[in-house]
Amino acid sequence: MKVLIENIIRQLQEIQEGKIWIGTNFHKKFNLISEAAAFKVVHKGTHTIAEIIAHLTIWRNETCLKMKTAKGSITDENGADWAENSQLKQIGWDKIKDDYENSLTELIALLQTKNDDFLNEMYYDTDYKDHFEYQFLINGMLHHDLYHLGQLGLLIKILKP
Repeated sequence: MKVLIENIIRQLQEIQEGKIWIGTNFHKKFNLISEAAAFKVVHKGTHTIAEIIAHLTIWRNETCLKMKTAKGSITDENGADWAENSQLKQIGWDKIKDDYENSLTELIALLQTKNDDFLNEMYYDTDYKDHFEYQFLINGMLHHDLYHLGQLGLLIKILKP
């Protein structure tokens, strides 16, 4: 049975491009962001839009790795999940968005190969240094996307001329 998996996939897709209760999705936000705005620092110590999108991509790729191997490779503590804005400028805004979209495509493709029983299987979480069910990871990805979608909304308002 794939009722839960299909629901998760639907939620991931809606957060990206659907009609969601909170009012807006990632694609609508992306349409409001110029390349210059993506890399603009609004306040010392805050992340840029490009940094946030790259961060989401890194964790989504990490989720895919965990789904494939039952173990991850990065933690919050090692800093690998936040690329420097200067590095990201060299990559470019279009590539950052493409990588983000590709990570979503890969995650959905992996989920489509699973059934609901997969959500109760265990993986080792490198951050929490313990074993958890995959539902913890997958639900965490949804929460993580929504958290950062809110941040994007604030940054876009601040950057609006």
